[in-house]
Amino acid sequence: MNKRIFFSLICLSISSLCFAQTKAKDIAEQAVRKGSVSQSISYLQDQIKACTANSEKRSLYIFLGSIQEQMAMYDDAQKSYATAAGISAADAEGMPKKTNEQLVLDAVRCSLCTGDSDTADKYLNSSVRNTKNAQVSAYVKLYTQWSALCKAEKTSDLQEPLELLKAYLKVENMKSIQPVILLTLWYVTGEESYSKQIISNFPKSTEAAIVKGDVQLLPVPFWYFVPKSGVAEQGTGSITVTETVSSSTTTSTKTKFTKWQLGLFKTEANAKMLCEELKTKGFSSYVTSEKRASGTTYYIVLVNETAEGNIADRLRSAGYDCYPVE
Repeated sequence: MNKRIFFSLICLSISSLCFAQTKAKDIAEQAVRKGSVSQSISYLQDQIKACTANSEKRSLYIFLGSIQEQMAMYDDAQKSYATAAGISAADAEGMPKKTNEQLVLDAVRCSLCTGDSDTADKYLNSSVRNTKNAQVSAYVKLYTQWSALCKAEKTSDLQEPLELLKAYLKVENMKSIQPVILLTLWYVTGEESYSKQIISNFPKSTEAAIVKGDVQLLPVPFWYFVPKSGVAEQGTGSITVTETVSSSTTTSTKTKFTKWQLGLFKTEANAKMLCEELKTKGFSSYVTSEKRASGTTYYIVLVNETAEGNIADRLRSAGYDCYPVE
């Protein structure tokens, strides 16, 4: 072989190796290993800037948005989701699959969490409103009423969106999001009939845990500043295991929790990130998964109770919200 041709082939091979782009999956895995969430976010932002393949860049923006949303950085998350939706590309290999319509809904949800109903309406009035996907259509209808509630300044402004939400409970293609509709009606009106339906029909849902007082709603403008026509009173917590304590004169029961939940994630990598963070702080955390009737798989971060029975106090002292699970 001609030496000049051979040398050129070597140079071309070296050039290809130098400019081979790191895959989004590998970047996400590296982000999870960073020492803190802020470091993970900074690392992802730097990698996105250097990324030239549209499919990889799109998936990294989705991953970044999911972390920002879980950290209550809703304005940043909304922008990340919207940017991802604007990139025309398929999902990167090994990364979560999301359609552009789903990403628009994510951006709507984050906009509402900041109290920005105008931006939410802009997304809702885009092509997503003409979707052929029944699940996406259901959320478009729900978020449209959430936006109306977000705009409400007095209780009289609640009448129209509440009536529409009540009507949606009877619509077949809205059935998959009934727990969310019922939760909205219960929270805004305080009517016990809605909370009873949640606990009776969807006992293992996050919405049921909220009603029973096992989970608290995040302190975001949409939930906390919407005017209410009644008081939605949460329970004091009910997911427990009872242990009987006997003596010669008395018999009583005491509550004993077996494990504590710290997060519910749609993205496994984000659950693993929290899990690793907890381990660095001395907690024996682990991740399990649960597939809901809607077909969505959630990844749950758990920490088992110890013989001392002080895990909840230790977690809260370390800055983590948690609630007991069976």
